[in-house]
Amino acid sequence: MKIAISGLNATDNPAPGLPVAKSLQTYELIGFSYDPNEPANYLDNFKTKYLMPYPALGFEELKNRLEYITQKEGQIDLIIPCLDAELPLYIKYQNELEKIGIKTFLPNLESFELRNKNKLAKLSKELNLKYPDTFEISSIKEMTDLIREKEIEFPFMVKGNYYKAYKAHTIEEAIEHFYTISNEWGFPVLLQETVTGEEINLVGVADGEGNLKGAVSMKKLTTTTLGKIWSGITIDNQKLIETAKKFVKATKWRGPFELECMANGDEVYMIEINPRFPAWVYFATSVGINLPQMVVKLANGEKVEENLEFPVGKMYMRFTDEVVVDYTQFMKLLSTKEL
Repeated sequence: MKIAISGLNATDNPAPGLPVAKSLQTYELIGFSYDPNEPANYLDNFKTKYLMPYPALGFEELKNRLEYITQKEGQIDLIIPCLDAELPLYIKYQNELEKIGIKTFLPNLESFELRNKNKLAKLSKELNLKYPDTFEISSIKEMTDLIREKEIEFPFMVKGNYYKAYKAHTIEEAIEHFYTISNEWGFPVLLQETVTGEEINLVGVADGEGNLKGAVSMKKLTTTTLGKIWSGITIDNQKLIETAKKFVKATKWRGPFELECMANGDEVYMIEINPRFPAWVYFATSVGINLPQMVVKLANGEKVEENLEFPVGKMYMRFTDEVVVDYTQFMKLLSTKEL
């Protein structure tokens, strides 16, 4: 099989592509990149790498690029998209991709939209979880009105509906974050109360028929300034597992996902549901549950046994590394859009 994987960034805000690739080294892997500066372009985990058109350019640009790559490679059996911005495009046109011989294993558009941040309050209630007070806004005036009327108090989170989140401690920071998110991701912008407690996450894969096939849960121990996990530990949190089962049953979710929650005593708050693998997915592979491998098998129609058993107390530690390559590789990728 030839499997294409996107999300090759591996800096202080790492994407999931490289960890997914590390979980699938028995296959021939193709890297889909959006920037020649993404470090995984120059690693041996991918046989070939291609620069892709930005999702905002639409499906025709994507289709044309995929047809070109297919001609060069002979085939692409499966694509595992790993970035939020590209998922709506791949989800909306997954049937068209199937017609040209490329499989995906993704939720339908209706399921995908159920976990939008502006709909999470309703879904969290169905899952018997608390959800922080959240307000949709589209102007600075709406924000200042909420602050003046004490509907929301500092510090609070300023979030995009699909991606990005920043903590604001002052009105100046809140306004700066509002413009940063709205300029990049549009509206609505969300203001959300800050919830204190332990950050607990779960990564899982569901079969599209309401069944959770595999999952690993962990607690964040340390994070970067961007809030990304730096170290974590596997935990036995049955409420988190049961929540994941309820989520996939309620949405008929198909493919990978991540639950981001905050635990404060017996209370568990839903923070986000990511519709893809997180950048820490190789942690799950390392403790015995290879979730990317499950996606490959499910996409091929193979039977996958449920696996929710993993060792508790295993520690994950991220670290920095370096790669040195010839500058001609960078120039070749930049000029020819392939390497």
